[in-house]
Amino acid sequence: MNKFNFLTQAHLEIEKAEKINRILNAAIEAVDPYNVVHNAIKRENANLIIKNFRIDLRNIEHVYVVGGGKASAPMANALEDILGEFITKGIVVVKNYPSNIDNPSLHRIQRIPASHPIPDTSCVTATKEIIKLLDQTTKNDLVLFLISGGGSSLLTAPYPHISLNDVQSMTNTLLGSGATIHEINTLRKHLSLIKGGGLAKLAYPSRIISLILSDVVGDQIDVIASGPTAPDPTTYKDCISILEKYRLLNKIPSSIRSFLEDGARGANPETLKPHDPILKNVINLIIGSNYLAASGAKKQAKIEGLNTLLLSTQVQGEAKEIGKFIAAIARQVSLNNEPLPRPACIICGGETTVSLDDNNGYGGRNTELALSTVSLIKNIKDTAIVALATDGIDGVTDAAGAIVTGSTYARAQKLGLDPQTFLRDHTSYNFFAPLGNLLKPGPTQTNVNDLTFIFSF
Repeated sequence: MNKFNFLTQAHLEIEKAEKINRILNAAIEAVDPYNVVHNAIKRENANLIIKNFRIDLRNIEHVYVVGGGKASAPMANALEDILGEFITKGIVVVKNYPSNIDNPSLHRIQRIPASHPIPDTSCVTATKEIIKLLDQTTKNDLVLFLISGGGSSLLTAPYPHISLNDVQSMTNTLLGSGATIHEINTLRKHLSLIKGGGLAKLAYPSRIISLILSDVVGDQIDVIASGPTAPDPTTYKDCISILEKYRLLNKIPSSIRSFLEDGARGANPETLKPHDPILKNVINLIIGSNYLAASGAKKQAKIEGLNTLLLSTQVQGEAKEIGKFIAAIARQVSLNNEPLPRPACIICGGETTVSLDDNNGYGGRNTELALSTVSLIKNIKDTAIVALATDGIDGVTDAAGAIVTGSTYARAQKLGLDPQTFLRDHTSYNFFAPLGNLLKPGPTQTNVNDLTFIFSF
């Protein structure tokens, strides 16, 4: 049974819509946080088995669980099921989802809701509680970190002389600049007490195991949630270079600019670096990824009788430009049965960006990608392009993305909607809403970047 209803008014034949819905559900099911934790961890009596590691819990004085991210609540639920009374205490900081989202009860781990994607005082307050908890850990303890996408905002602890308002301002500026998540998190790491290996420092000398659900292209552990338990190869000088690249050096708060410049001169401590002795106590394990979700979709597409190709899970770039490429492939399948013969499902994964050009717009990178394909696949029969945010939230909207078919352009014309106008203004949500082409499954409580599908029936 499908957990999520992605397509409500897709304007497709029912059979095709149901196939697509099952494939999208399979992608999300493959990275369900509760399941991936259970797949990664087992307990045999007092022995905790994680991948190739075995820990005798009788030799551990306390087991603490801390974490942050969109998936941290179901991950914590799985850990409680596995470890039960072996857990001494825990805190996870979660996105403040609507009250109707199913959140199973936690008994030993406290769940604290906080703001995302822009951090506020709730994020700072919750992170302080984690810091207080880690202050009491010793070399006889085990700390299990649960890390997933969204952790960069939810776990917020600026250096004392940098205000939350300044962090919020910088975050807003970066999110609309076209900078990649790798670049954004480079700056976040250097402005925080807990990012860039900061949590590993706070938990030292305890033994540390991080279970990580990746939401970044390439699965770099120092970028996921800004790498709270990972060594950071970037520097203050890299931060300055990123701001110069996007011409933002004079657009960010002066306190941040001064802090980074001081850091580049060696006046501020650097983030945790590779080969630091602290890392001998740390194990970082990626237990879920975009590739895992794409593979789940691929498996289901084959079951549905579609010729299937996983093209890449490394897609990056400006959303509207990637959309043009996706549309070109869709046309190729339709015209020449290449690179796959019909019926076909081609899957891409990754994370695009949107440069707002001083226009705030309304939408997200997935709806913008989808919008850029509308004119390019007009009148192509039996073709659909789906752009999906796996967390169920595209940008700051209530949609996860959108579906485009060969009839979308003609239907938009009847309503007086010009796709190029909406694309120019970055108002992709407003284009798709009256057409009924938005995907609205609700928050999925997982997060492994984005998936784009080409269906040719």
